[in-house]
Amino acid sequence: MAVTIKECLELQLLEMEMLFSMFPNKGEISLQDKNALTYVQMYLKNIKEGLPPRIEYSISVDIDEPKVKVDLHVSLPHRYPHSAPQLFARSNALDRQNQLQLNKHLTSHISSLDLGELCVCAAVQWVRDNSASYFQNSNVSSETAPKEKAVKIIFHRMWIYSHHIYRQELKKKIFDCAKQLNLTGFCLTGKPGIICVEGLKENCEEFWHVIRYPNWKHISCKHVESMETEGNGDNLHLFHTFEDLQFQAHGDYGLRNDYHMDLGQFLEFLKQHQSEHIFQLLFGVESKHSDN
Repeated sequence: MAVTIKECLELQLLEMEMLFSMFPNKGEISLQDKNALTYVQMYLKNIKEGLPPRIEYSISVDIDEPKVKVDLHVSLPHRYPHSAPQLFARSNALDRQNQLQLNKHLTSHISSLDLGELCVCAAVQWVRDNSASYFQNSNVSSETAPKEKAVKIIFHRMWIYSHHIYRQELKKKIFDCAKQLNLTGFCLTGKPGIICVEGLKENCEEFWHVIRYPNWKHISCKHVESMETEGNGDNLHLFHTFEDLQFQAHGDYGLRNDYHMDLGQFLEFLKQHQSEHIFQLLFGVESKHSDN
């Protein structure tokens, strides 16, 4: 008998209870949408008919040697654990190559487990047990991190997907809002339209609120990366400005305002900014690695 979405969601809530017992301290688990678990519970009780949003969160995992933290970002499809979760581990003390290797081996480990098994706890344990060697080989020294506790902020990076972005007045609104809120990132116009903003958490959330209203319907926030850091978070920026990103469109559309962006060029742009993993989260398609 096929497993229902409700049965899957019940298992997801059960796993969340286990994780909260493993990470009881404030900030160790950060939900992307603080109401996500409530929405799931309402759906299970038939209070809400439409599917709830995905449960997405990050877990701050302490590594004993060296003394560093790894943020494990988790996104659960509605049919998880009978569909694979989307996992990505990130640490400021890892260089790009070792971070990619860490995630490659984490994905391989999770893929070896049987579908139908809850596996986020297993992923956490794997990160704890296996991360040390990647830090030892990394060009980024953990000793460069400040030893004294300073004022901490929450640094946010939001990846936003829209069916299309064409209208000049909408582009102006996006760029004006990003500038006012001191956010970096980019806006890729055309079809699809992609926006990335990064900066203080409250500023990113304000940007998301402003651009959606009053009537932008075909838009969704696909992924959020959230990191607690000391100082102003300048070292976490992948982008130095807010860019107007444009690539050559496929085909010759003349005067038609309906053109598809070259996603191959977009993938190369993401690789250059250490964000290749986002391609799959946005489009559901794995990027093809090259040996060049």
